[in-house]
Amino acid sequence: MTTKRLGLIMNGVTGRMGLNQHLIRSIIAIRDQGGVVLANGDRMLPDPILIGRDADKVERLAKRFNVERWSTDLEKALADKSDTIFFDAATTQARPSLLTKAINAGKHVYCEKPIATNLDEAVAVLRLANAKGVKHGTVQDKLFLPGLKKLAFLRDSGFFGRMLSVRGEFGYWVFEGGWQEAQRPSWNYRSEDGGGIILDMVCHWRYVLDNLFGEVESISCLGTTDIPERFDEKGKKYTATADDSAYATFRLKGGVIAHINMSWVTRVYRDDLVTFQVDGTHGSAVAGLTDCVIQARQATPRPVWNPDEKRTHDFYADWQKVPENVVYDNGFKEQWEMFIRHVCEDAPYKYTLLEGAKGVQLAECALQSWRERRWIDVAPIKV
Repeated sequence: MTTKRLGLIMNGVTGRMGLNQHLIRSIIAIRDQGGVVLANGDRMLPDPILIGRDADKVERLAKRFNVERWSTDLEKALADKSDTIFFDAATTQARPSLLTKAINAGKHVYCEKPIATNLDEAVAVLRLANAKGVKHGTVQDKLFLPGLKKLAFLRDSGFFGRMLSVRGEFGYWVFEGGWQEAQRPSWNYRSEDGGGIILDMVCHWRYVLDNLFGEVESISCLGTTDIPERFDEKGKKYTATADDSAYATFRLKGGVIAHINMSWVTRVYRDDLVTFQVDGTHGSAVAGLTDCVIQARQATPRPVWNPDEKRTHDFYADWQKVPENVVYDNGFKEQWEMFIRHVCEDAPYKYTLLEGAKGVQLAECALQSWRERRWIDVAPIKV
């Protein structure tokens, strides 16, 4: 058993997701635990080089986490044969060209989603990766949330019986940036910069629905731009051109109907920032990021509609919490470990750029549905 160095290029780690989820809670955590253990007992120890445009910011970040290597020169980093993996968490618009450069340099690639702003670019990158024979992956983080893992456990145990429907509620109020600082970057609200909640979130719903409830066959979607003006990081007012809320209905293979509301202009009155209710003939469940509650058909109360009397029954008390029988690791870290094993020992891995392209495809179908005010069928992707 030996410890081997795994060189990786990390681009876009000064942003919120790149810093918190990928650098701190994944790569630094993996490094501090002694690396990723392979099937033969060897350990792969990540040795990242941090890449960014702001030299001072990247250098401070490297010093803060005791990372020896950093640079503003991506081309030079890609030319270094000692680094095996390229990771990107920068802006969506730049991602296809960055992935293309990395693939042509012979790097295995792993990236945030969406992997592109349109399906043609997503498929082009996928085809190039396959042609060059590099391994590739797309972050599918919500599948690794404890709440959704519990839903998968319930499904696999037969708890739901025949699944009927899925209802999702996602979102929170993102401040406009004028009187309080916005929690999301301003480009998220400019369509010309790759912004919009449909492009950002529907790619998530694709892999959640496909993997947990049934492959998406068609979609009907309506988007809106509810806040027409916002303030950017420098306090300058700008016109919000991208959708900041959307309402989508999905028909899934097997007959399940899913509906998901998504909004950056809603105030939270629910148990979590995202919740999914799954109803089936034998039972129902409601899951958030971490917790999940269930109600079996044998424990279902008998509600009677009577608007003339105040409701006194506590419906929440009729639900049972799924016990914490499993200790869950950070979902981003878990998927990083899976991808590293895939690269280093060819371990099975399904969350490839094809899955990322499917997310872009569904977002594109959602935008088309909104634009044309009709249902859109989701065709198989031709690679």
